[in-house]
Amino acid sequence: MQGTSKTGNSTWLRRLANVADRAACALRAMPSQCAVCHAWPAQRICHACLVRLCSTRSRCRTCAIAVPAEVAQCGACLVDGTPLDHCVAAVDYAFPWSQLVAQFKFQPDPAWAAPLAAILRNAPHAQHLLDGADIILPVPLSRERLAERGFNQALQLARHMGARHKLHAHVLQRVGHGHAQAQVGLPRAQRLRNQRGAFMLHPDRASAVHNRRVLLIDDVMTTGATLHAAADVLRHAGASAVSALVLARTE
Repeated sequence: MQGTSKTGNSTWLRRLANVADRAACALRAMPSQCAVCHAWPAQRICHACLVRLCSTRSRCRTCAIAVPAEVAQCGACLVDGTPLDHCVAAVDYAFPWSQLVAQFKFQPDPAWAAPLAAILRNAPHAQHLLDGADIILPVPLSRERLAERGFNQALQLARHMGARHKLHAHVLQRVGHGHAQAQVGLPRAQRLRNQRGAFMLHPDRASAVHNRRVLLIDDVMTTGATLHAAADVLRHAGASAVSALVLARTE
């Protein structure tokens, strides 16, 4: 009877998850007021605002910082080196994206995941990285941060990138709290030092990255310290390539 009960519970949970997914899709399809220009009816971000605010910028191919059109890689990446093969950012972390990301993470409003993931997926070169990846890893939160927020925004974005068969949510793990607020305003070198040892691979799943092309997904990139710390762990575990997709990049 116990085995039957577990099977029944599993089936019920799958059905409940399917119902929740269908409900979320229905809600996303319903018209609402644009969060930027307040036009009605519209999706969460109307087409006119997307066209106006998602302008293409030339970016460093390994850290996504804005660079002149003729520059492929910024000076910092050339001088200091980087564990990332490629890095793509969809937008600058400025109005309105900084406010929308804050709504997504801190209000919290996980329904923002789908529209923001669509913006990231449509960024130049993003689809190329998605297609070329063997495995996709969301940058994890610490247990404390996850309990405080209730969800991992990077995982929510990754789930809406159209490549769920490549997504591995628990291979990369964060060690300790991460001190996200303490990182604000610190120079890049200090951030890099603070992030050393911040990540590890799940002992039973570390082999999943060996000789694989890994794609990291996160919401915001500032100095790159977090992504570099994660990429270093993956490189040491034998990943053949490590790239990153981020929604927003600070200037």
